[in-house]
Amino acid sequence: MKIPLLVIGGGLSGLAAAVRVARFIPDVLILEKHSRIGGLNSYFYRNKTLYETGLHAITNYASAGEKTAPLNRLLRQLKLKRNDFSFCQQYQSEVTFLNCESLLFSNDFRLLETQIHRKFPQCIDNFQKLLILLDSLDLFSPTPFRSAKKILTETLGDKLLTDMLLCPLMYYGSSHENDMDLNQFAIMFQAIYLQGMFRPLGSIKTFLDQIINHYQGFGGSIRKNAEVIRILHNNRTVFGVELATGEIIECEQLLSTIGYDETRRLISDEPVSLQPRLGFTEAIYEVKTVESSKLPEDKTIIFYNNSEKFSYKRPDDFVDHSSGVICFPANFHGIKKRNVSEIRATHLANYTKWKTISSNRDKYKALKAASSHKTLACVENIVGNFSSNIVYQNSFTPVTIERYTAKIDGAIYGRPEKIKDGYIGFTNLFLAGTDQGFLGIVGSMLSGVSIVNQHVLPKL
Repeated sequence: MKIPLLVIGGGLSGLAAAVRVARFIPDVLILEKHSRIGGLNSYFYRNKTLYETGLHAITNYASAGEKTAPLNRLLRQLKLKRNDFSFCQQYQSEVTFLNCESLLFSNDFRLLETQIHRKFPQCIDNFQKLLILLDSLDLFSPTPFRSAKKILTETLGDKLLTDMLLCPLMYYGSSHENDMDLNQFAIMFQAIYLQGMFRPLGSIKTFLDQIINHYQGFGGSIRKNAEVIRILHNNRTVFGVELATGEIIECEQLLSTIGYDETRRLISDEPVSLQPRLGFTEAIYEVKTVESSKLPEDKTIIFYNNSEKFSYKRPDDFVDHSSGVICFPANFHGIKKRNVSEIRATHLANYTKWKTISSNRDKYKALKAASSHKTLACVENIVGNFSSNIVYQNSFTPVTIERYTAKIDGAIYGRPEKIKDGYIGFTNLFLAGTDQGFLGIVGSMLSGVSIVNQHVLPKL
């Protein structure tokens, strides 16, 4: 018997696509290579404590009454009840360019407008022009790459403000070096600045479990540790997949959420010409809460740059510590304070250098430790000292991300060129997820939903 829909990849995009189809046809199967669902947004345990991977915050916050907002449209498409989730909004976040300027923003867009009016008064009229321009764009139509940086610089007339507005959006969604596609910028501008950030009460595991249980309630199935090694096809029609065990699973429709080039490698043995990709390191510090602590209690995320020129590109060295992201996962409304708190720091990294040295485990571990120590110094320079109160720390490199997600080069945002319509040349194989172009958790899930709505459900 052929499976009506096979989904390769158990990340949030694949999970959402599977839920959407399982509402109407229950015989949907997700094949996940790893032992845990979630993909880039998953979790692990150390010392019986759960730590999240990937999740800093979810973008695209909307109140329950905003019916057309992406978050609420997503919940309706998946037949999920808003009241079944507890969402915690950010306090406020900050973009700080050291020795230059800082901007606060929150889920109330008026805060950012007020900050720009006060700190960049010469730009406030041009900022309103930018808002009108962004609102006029047809965000999801296939268009050639247009430089967001160029258009922002021309519209705002201020390079510092341009870089400061770009910084959070790049770190949370750009696969291009030192730039973004204009449409992608507009999507992320709406997601982060106009709508804002939040996280589920509890952990990413709680969130995943709710969706998995919902999916299985419709009759959908998941197989973990089920690595697909080949997509079986005849000309332009797929008829199944082969697993690493040699098992063949036949299907009528196939959705891949693992990335464009990752999918092409399963279709053909021919070498794939790879586009340059961006990698990241992340350090986690669990800190004992003490009364003398000076850590920010009113900021959720800090995006920083401490060099004369903001650079968002693959560094020449292992890690570029000159800019990055500092996240306080407990600094959201509604999250109770604990006796320990977590600090996460993200930097751009050079995958090739990390991959080369990873063959020597001792050198690799020593370099990870040195990089984490340098990250600690950078973070303390911005938020205050906390090293004496660290009770646990860990760090990931692009090699770690590649190992646990199978993303080429450990690139969490995939290849720069996106396949917006999900069509990759087959009659019944389509692409969703990072390389389709919707980023962030809500965006990734909407990617899965929109592609099956467009290509899969009409044929089943």
